[in-house]
Amino acid sequence: MNIFKRLLKIGQAEIHALVDRMEDPISLSEQGIRDMKKQLGDTVESAAKVRATIIRTENNIREKEQEAASLADKAKRALTKAQEGELSRTQAEQLASEALLTKKRCLEDTQDLKESLTEQTSKLDEVNKHIEVLKYNIAKWEKELTTLRAKQKVNEAASLANQQMANMDSNSTLDMLQRVKRKVANDQALAEAYAEMAQNKHELPDEQRAIQEELTELKKQMGIE
Repeated sequence: MNIFKRLLKIGQAEIHALVDRMEDPISLSEQGIRDMKKQLGDTVESAAKVRATIIRTENNIREKEQEAASLADKAKRALTKAQEGELSRTQAEQLASEALLTKKRCLEDTQDLKESLTEQTSKLDEVNKHIEVLKYNIAKWEKELTTLRAKQKVNEAASLANQQMANMDSNSTLDMLQRVKRKVANDQALAEAYAEMAQNKHELPDEQRAIQEELTELKKQMGIE
């Protein structure tokens, strides 16, 4: 019952005690699968949130890189204007320095964002692995549940048959069979008796007729009318 190890945050001894007290493994497995599916839903939602954070971070990195490139161009333009006489050298260098300082800070922010992105990506990989493990375990235990249900039906049928056999009194069964045998014998004897009676009933008139004929002949011989 490894199902508990991934669902219940309790001690190993308590897990074994729970298994020992388990009365309905089917219901318990169904509950475990429901818990895993809920955990899967929560994990998928967490993965979506992490992915959204990664997308925002990637957008921020691009914005910072674009801003840094723009500031570098700004510094170049300031120096170019000084060469062309549009700005004094002091003003140009001041503007260029400010642009380069801001650019430096943008690049520092970009680096921080990239480090954060690496952590977020690593976290997302872990969450995705957890999702795959949950999906695998759910599919595995759904198959196990199908097997458990089939075994339970077989066990229930066997248990019922054994119970019926255990409750059957062999002596009373033999007595019942003997009574059936005697009844069949009695019924057969009775049927034979009725058959003989029916046969005798049909033969009796013939015998009486013969006796009557013999009596008539005897009376003729004796001249008795």
